[in-house]
Amino acid sequence: MTGALPPLREVIARHGLSASKALGQNFILDRQLLARIAAIPGELADQVVYEVGPGPGGLTAALLEAGARVVAVERDRRCLPALNELEQAFPARLRLLEADALTIDERAEAGDGAHIVANLPYNVGTALLLRWLGGDAWPPFWRSLTLMFQREVADRIVAAPGSEAYGRLAVAAQWRSSPRIALAVHRSAFTPPPKVASAVIHLVPAEQPAGVRQARIEQLTAAAFGQRRKMLRSSLKTVPDALDALATLRIDPERRAETVSVAEFVALARALG
Repeated sequence: MTGALPPLREVIARHGLSASKALGQNFILDRQLLARIAAIPGELADQVVYEVGPGPGGLTAALLEAGARVVAVERDRRCLPALNELEQAFPARLRLLEADALTIDERAEAGDGAHIVANLPYNVGTALLLRWLGGDAWPPFWRSLTLMFQREVADRIVAAPGSEAYGRLAVAAQWRSSPRIALAVHRSAFTPPPKVASAVIHLVPAEQPAGVRQARIEQLTAAAFGQRRKMLRSSLKTVPDALDALATLRIDPERRAETVSVAEFVALARALG
């Protein structure tokens, strides 16, 4: 189908599209780069892919050309005519939903085992990631996440203890999934170019540690990193029994949150029940 698809610049010009700052949009026009992003999850032939914010459909086309069946959620109705053209070019392989991705029932729309692939709007990217990592039902409905973020956010997702980027987002991502930076993307790849570099993160679910609830992990990391310059004996004193759990686990209460590993947060959460 590649030869049959017009250049993205032509599609954007024909439909009078421009990236909306209010919606956090930045378009990628390089088909080779889009094909590389679509290849990150692995073989997609006849796999369901859930895409958020397809815009004019550059990544959507790459996913369809890789053989995927795509469910695309777009709230910007200006983009729908361009996406409708893709729907006609790939009969029965693309389903469009005009909706806000933060309110949609993804499992109902995409089914279990879907890959999520998206050049996420910058203004909702972290909120969507935390939504997909959330809940006590694990494993999740998705098989993998392949998501574009600002490089600063990507670094925070994969950060190791002791680094400046390590914090709540790293623990939220790493305590029951395995994230990695799959691709660095220069700002010049976008139209219009954002002020910052970007990166594509790939995550796959890992087994959830036994005896640990997400709410408890969130409680601990909110307290610990909410006052990250304070020692644990001070930052965790608002969490009932946390100081006793530190003693039981022989975690030095004079340490600070950024030195506590994901495994230690998991152990604390398990000790608190």
